[in-house]
Amino acid sequence: MKRYLLFAPLTYCYPILRPVQEEIRRRGDEAAWYIGNGPDMLRPDEKKLNSVEEAIAYNPVASLTAANYIPDYLPGIKVELFHGYPITKRPNHPGSQFAIRGWFDIYCSQGPSGTPTFEHNAAKAGFFKVYETGWTKADLYADPAKQQPPRNPRPTVVYSSTFTQGITSTEALFSTIERMVKSRRWNWLFTFHPKLDEAVKNRYKQLAEENENAEYYDGDNNPDFIARADVMLCDSSSIITEFMLMNRPVVTYRNTNPGSHLIDVSAPEEVEKAIEKALTRPAELMTAIKEYTQFHEGHLDGKASSRALDAIDDFLERGQKELRRRKPLNLLRRIKMRRATGYPWWKGLLKR
Repeated sequence: MKRYLLFAPLTYCYPILRPVQEEIRRRGDEAAWYIGNGPDMLRPDEKKLNSVEEAIAYNPVASLTAANYIPDYLPGIKVELFHGYPITKRPNHPGSQFAIRGWFDIYCSQGPSGTPTFEHNAAKAGFFKVYETGWTKADLYADPAKQQPPRNPRPTVVYSSTFTQGITSTEALFSTIERMVKSRRWNWLFTFHPKLDEAVKNRYKQLAEENENAEYYDGDNNPDFIARADVMLCDSSSIITEFMLMNRPVVTYRNTNPGSHLIDVSAPEEVEKAIEKALTRPAELMTAIKEYTQFHEGHLDGKASSRALDAIDDFLERGQKELRRRKPLNLLRRIKMRRATGYPWWKGLLKR
């Protein structure tokens, strides 16, 4: 029986790692979670490792995460599953999502939008392998029920936003959304990135508490939650692509990389009409959405988690022998990681 460690320091890791856990169990193997100082959203049937010492003693064949980092002292090969698609949130930093920081042995890429760049970086670096598996969270959207428009008694809009300063629309659109909540016969769902400012989130929580046609979800962008919506309102966040995986339209406010797959507006007063248009599901828009999602996610078949585990098997049996170099020591990053997590900074520092 193989053991796998699931590293979840942030809320968004949970829906990305849980499909992997399901596949691990289906294969008759075992998974355990290490969350460090992160939020504990574990379920009663999920195994939690309460300390670094327990995680090390667990001795998994691989440690997987959706975060941009993973403690080097965790056992097993390190696997990056990603927490979203490469959408070029910041036009002046087009390659930031492809940054190689030396933490991982395997990158599980999602589709044509990312694989070629990661393969180029792998050939240049020589210390990691790339496997195009599809995004494990996309397994949750492959459910046939989520591929059909929801049968809502009245239109439902989900609003989400990036936490990135200068891009988030939460302040600019609050008054507009508040007016629509109170004046339109629409239902509203609110869910935000866990790093969004708490004061901003509290404004939307209060709005939901004061209006029966609005609901706030303070969690991990649960696919079952956003699947209830007919349309998404957003700005520039990878959750846009997630929503489009269900073949549904998105209205964006000042998107940093607009295209024919979006109904993008530049002023708050344009949002309401844009939502009205999105609810009609224009044919040319829906065609563009399909092309866009296939570019990012080439494997919407519910088997990305299975391919990720197959990639680990391949790396252990063959792939790691093909690497030209060992991972960099990353001494400064390792020391910072140890101090942040309370692990002795000198322990295993030079181990690669």
